[in-house]
Amino acid sequence: MTLASSKPVSARVLDAAIAWQLSLDSGNGSPQEREAFAQWHAADEEHARAWQQLGMLDQRFSVASGPARAALLQSRVSIRRRVRKIGSGLASVVAVIGLALFAGERYLPLDYWLADQRTATGEQRTLRLADGTLINLNTHSALDVRFDDKQRRVILQEGEILVETGHNDPRPFIVETREGSMRALGTRFLVRLEDEGTRLSVLKSAVAAHPQATAEEQILREGQQVLMRRDGLGPTLALSPGADAWTRGMLVVDNARLEDLVRELARYRRGYLGVEPKVADLRITGSFPLHDTNLALTALLPTLPVQVEHHTRWWVVVAPRVEAKR
Repeated sequence: MTLASSKPVSARVLDAAIAWQLSLDSGNGSPQEREAFAQWHAADEEHARAWQQLGMLDQRFSVASGPARAALLQSRVSIRRRVRKIGSGLASVVAVIGLALFAGERYLPLDYWLADQRTATGEQRTLRLADGTLINLNTHSALDVRFDDKQRRVILQEGEILVETGHNDPRPFIVETREGSMRALGTRFLVRLEDEGTRLSVLKSAVAAHPQATAEEQILREGQQVLMRRDGLGPTLALSPGADAWTRGMLVVDNARLEDLVRELARYRRGYLGVEPKVADLRITGSFPLHDTNLALTALLPTLPVQVEHHTRWWVVVAPRVEAKR
C-alpha cells in the first residue's frame, strides 16, 4: 500500500464505498447503475482511494473465515457486531488488523466499534447514567463511561452528544475527547467532534474547557461556543441558533451555504450525498427533518433553483435545476 493510498478517508465516503460494493456485488446492477458508480469513483480522489482501500481490506478478510468477510458486506453496523462476536483466533485477528489498516485515527477509529455505547448512521438515542445524567447521542456517535469514586468521566470517541448532568453528586463530571476535557459546572451542553477539533456549546450554566496540551482552562458561559484543539481554544463565539435542534429530530440553519446544509444532512444517511459546485454557495434558511433526509432535500426545491438527482439509492446529488424546454 502506497503512502497516498493509505491516507484515511472520511466515514461518509466509507459508507458510500461499502454501499457501492453491496450494490455491485449483488449482480443486479443495471448499466445505468454501473455508469453512476464510474462517475462517483471519478468525481473525487477520496472516492477512488476509499474504493482501493476497501478492496485491500476485502482481500485481508478473504483469508479468514466466511463470517469475517460477510461482516464487511453487511454494513458498518454489522461490522462492529461481528468484531465483538468473532472472538479469538485468525478471523478475529484479521478482522481487527484489517479495520486498523483501513481506518485513520480521526476518521473511523476502532474505538467507535468497541465503545460502550454507539449509534449507527441516522440513529439517535438517549441514555440515563447511574448518577441521573442524561446523554443524547447523535448520528454515528460513540462513547465510553468511566465512573469511579473520584469522578464521573465520559469519553466521546466519535460524533456528538448533548449532556444534562445529574445533580446531588459531589464527584466532578468530565467529558473527554482527543483534544482535551470539559468539566461541567451544573450544566447542559453539547460536545461535537469535528475535523478541526472538539466543538463545545454551552446551553445552560457553564463548562470549564481544558485543552490537552495546556495547563490552563477557560470557563464558557451559557450561550457561548468554542472550538478546542489540543494546543488551545479558538475564539469564543455566540451559540448557533437551533444548536440542539437535532435532539428534536430537526436541523435548523440560518443563511447557511447549501453545501454546508447538504454535508450536515449527509451525516444522517448511508451512501453518498453531495452538491454540485455551481450551486454550492446558494444560501438557505429553514428547518429540515433529520429522520427523513429525502423529505429534507425535497424541501429545497420550492426555494432554490436546484433539483435532486437520485442516480441510485446510494448516490444522490443536488444539482442546478434544468428548465424544461418549451
